[in-house]
Amino acid sequence: MKLPATAVRATTRLDVVRITAGPEWWGGPMTGPVAARWEGAEAAGALALIGKFPTAQPNLCGFAPGWGVRAHGADPAAPPLFEAAFCYGCDEAWLWGPTVAEHLGRQLFDSDSPNAQYLLLRFREAAGMIGP
Repeated sequence: MKLPATAVRATTRLDVVRITAGPEWWGGPMTGPVAARWEGAEAAGALALIGKFPTAQPNLCGFAPGWGVRAHGADPAAPPLFEAAFCYGCDEAWLWGPTVAEHLGRQLFDSDSPNAQYLLLRFREAAGMIGP
């Protein structure tokens, strides 16, 4: 999967969002609680993992993402560098924000790949859905 390289380098924090509603259109708001805040090496590691997602064939499910991330730079008052919502049902990710080129806006990823499954596990751990 391709991420906006400049934004990835500038990211200092990722907010992991457990999406409860939306986005209903590309670039629309994703609503839900922030399950975790990953900073520094943890944020960089998650972005590297996402960057290794292989592509997939399209599946039709209507795009109902359960998880998303908001990438933030050094200025905590600034809007996110980019946001990404992941639908593990149709293997599609939507990316938007000021650093996202149009050709990166909608991408297919193999949700059954080891990297995608590992990130899903990390999302679930962050939300307390698994673990001790």
